[in-house]
Amino acid sequence: MTWTFTSDLAAYLAAAGPAVAADPVGHTALLTVTDALERRGTAAYGADEPLFGWWTGADGVVAGGLLCTPPFPLLLSAVPEDAVRALGAALTTEPLLAGLHGINARRPDAEALAEAWGRPTRIAEETRLYRLDGLVAPDPAPAGHARLAAEADLPLLTAWIDKFNAETGIPGSASEAVLRDRISYDGILLWEHGGAPVSLASFNRPIGSAARVGPVYTPPQARGRGYAAGVTHAASEAAYAAGASEVLLFTDLANPTSNGIYLRLGYTPIEDRVEVVRV
Repeated sequence: MTWTFTSDLAAYLAAAGPAVAADPVGHTALLTVTDALERRGTAAYGADEPLFGWWTGADGVVAGGLLCTPPFPLLLSAVPEDAVRALGAALTTEPLLAGLHGINARRPDAEALAEAWGRPTRIAEETRLYRLDGLVAPDPAPAGHARLAAEADLPLLTAWIDKFNAETGIPGSASEAVLRDRISYDGILLWEHGGAPVSLASFNRPIGSAARVGPVYTPPQARGRGYAAGVTHAASEAAYAAGASEVLLFTDLANPTSNGIYLRLGYTPIEDRVEVVRV
């Protein structure tokens, strides 16, 4: 039983790819990150070299993986308890993990790793993964309608994604290349009212059977009018139309408004994840 760590994306995909792809719902974040790295190169998230790893059980079968694309935290898939314990030990002995500043994992795994790290940590974010279990239209329906974003919307999309990143603490700025790619497969929708966009929702290209909605953003002056529910409902329908049979999304547990919206639209909780960071 062992962890293997590498900076070689091809080696990771060859070893861990099949195991990760076998669970496109639980491994949605790992799959979308590696898809971006394959499409845009290993500098897609920053100049620092990514890190990859996989756990091989006593039977010789790979049973989970991890990756880290600095400046983002290490992202750990669902793995057995003995893999979590072994990773906890590796946090203080493995040279490739020496510069790690944060870990994103299922809640119990994140808590165990924070304790094993032996360094002061704090919880930076708590998120919940939802799966759509029967789409329900917003009631009451918000005023306005959804439309697909187009090239002409790029300045607005860039500005809104930058504001979303700033509000949620996501490093970096909006990528025009990413936005153009999402527009190419009808992956960004805008909600319009009074002839102007008032809210945005996007979804990633379906991978396997799953697509994940996000980000969802409404400017502060337009909030509280149901626009986010309307555009999320439209984006969820569009994800199905794009070929997904599973539609997912992550929410920040510190935002009860958005969690309530998604529950009313028919999303159900799958798992909670915690991001712990060094202090």
